[in-house]
Amino acid sequence: MSGSEKIEKVHIDDLHFEHKRWLSELKFYKDELPIFQNRLEEIASRYTNKDVLKEMDHYQNQLYIQGNAMDELIHEINAHEKHLAQYAEEHPIAIDHVLFNDHAPFRDRVETNGKIMSELRKDFQAYLAKWM
Repeated sequence: MSGSEKIEKVHIDDLHFEHKRWLSELKFYKDELPIFQNRLEEIASRYTNKDVLKEMDHYQNQLYIQGNAMDELIHEINAHEKHLAQYAEEHPIAIDHVLFNDHAPFRDRVETNGKIMSELRKDFQAYLAKWM
């Protein structure tokens, strides 16, 4: 970080609100993964063509990778939330006046996850349209 860059400071309530929103968004994406998996199983039961199955393996791998990445992100957000809650419990009187470092790296990761899931969903829909 250069000397001219400044880390934004925010209130704990803003961080907490963002955590809740992110966890809700990640849960939505996680809930989609078994639906996608079920659709892959439908295709697997209809086709034995190697090209179809090769693409299917690609999507199964993507679902696995994204599921793990989201699990890790959820865990890290929950750990940050726990840290903030512990700080608030230890400093109840001053908590409304304390500013915390913005958690921009989490925000970036959640936004990236959303973009990846949107692209995966779009590609997956095209795959389904081709083989269903």
